[in-house]
Amino acid sequence: MPEFNPGNVLIYLYQLLGWWLGTLGIPAPIVALIQLLVSILSVGTFALLLPIFTIWLERKVAGRFQDRLGPNRVGPYGLFQSFADVFKLLTKEDITPAGADKVVFNLAPMLTVLSVVTIWAVVPFASTMVGANINVGVLYIVAISGLGTLSIMMGGWSSNNKFALLGAFRTAAQLVAYEVPMIIVLLVPVMLAGSMGVQDIVNAQGTAWFIVMAPVAGLIFFITSIAEIGRAPFDLLEAESEIVAGFHIEYTGMKFGMWMLGEFLHAFTICVLTAVLFLGGWQGPFAREVPVLGIVYFLLKSFGMYFMVIWVRSTFPRIRIDHLHAFNWKVLVPVSLAAVVLTALVDKLVTTYLPGAGDVVRATALLAVNVIGVLLLLGIFRQGAYAERERLEGGHEASHGEAAHHDEHGEHGAAHASAH
Repeated sequence: MPEFNPGNVLIYLYQLLGWWLGTLGIPAPIVALIQLLVSILSVGTFALLLPIFTIWLERKVAGRFQDRLGPNRVGPYGLFQSFADVFKLLTKEDITPAGADKVVFNLAPMLTVLSVVTIWAVVPFASTMVGANINVGVLYIVAISGLGTLSIMMGGWSSNNKFALLGAFRTAAQLVAYEVPMIIVLLVPVMLAGSMGVQDIVNAQGTAWFIVMAPVAGLIFFITSIAEIGRAPFDLLEAESEIVAGFHIEYTGMKFGMWMLGEFLHAFTICVLTAVLFLGGWQGPFAREVPVLGIVYFLLKSFGMYFMVIWVRSTFPRIRIDHLHAFNWKVLVPVSLAAVVLTALVDKLVTTYLPGAGDVVRATALLAVNVIGVLLLLGIFRQGAYAERERLEGGHEASHGEAAHHDEHGEHGAAHASAH
């Protein structure tokens, strides 16, 4: 029987399950398989049930931002409102359009949920708790995230609705565009940690979080992640002012609910990834000695980032589609490339010419480069704003002078006509 460790209670339960199955005479390979299946089921159940709470949390916080109460009728503090919504969706009629590709149409919402849940397989919850500690974890996250875009295209195409298809095209254009700077800045934590393994990236942030070493990369990753899931202010995918309701216009009942489940779960998942890649993940005081504390730190950081997502959604207005793409290609992509180049250059200089320097010196140098880069970027924006204002004022003065010139000619013409 394994020794009980209160600071690592979940691993103890995992080992206890294996010990109990072994006492039943089950072969060791079968025991290992059962332990793996139970772990997958536990993490998957946690991920799938989490949106029930985060939806309630988001509605309450958004209500406070908008000077109202939010859900407060179904259960204490409205806690059971999400359960009522789920029950309502389950009782709604399930409709499949007559001309739709039924297999693809029904598979698309399941694929969008699957694409988010499977990301959790490489998320380290604590120093001793990670589902699959593969050495290409970041690449795995990028690859799995692409399934979400594929599922949206499947849903729009299979609906046999030109508005759904057009909405899917707009969605794919936005998601693919914002994946470019997101993938570029993911090179920064990979370079700083010297590994693509997610657990290795967390371990590399013991002295200083990567958000301190690379705040620009962390901010770009957070912004592009919000755009990738289509949350405000980037919610043009299914906005009320856009084409019908976007790619899921033909979905009803629980299939529509699965689209929403994928969106809300993805919203929290990007907060988890931001916490893991840039905020140290489970790192914190005594997190290695007491792994349960690592889970607490991990959840606190993730929910802190989720509050930022709600804050952005409740504060910023929706932007136009041309502004959305211009912001990506003209600002985020060049800045992300510059951030990668400067981070690689400064990190190499520090490690080469200051081989005895510690992590504090390294973090200070990288932070200084980021601050200088931000100041230069703000200066460029300022000069561009001045030039644009002068252009507009010059055009206004020219149009005003031309109007005055026409008025003058009109007065002369009128005087000449009255003289005749």
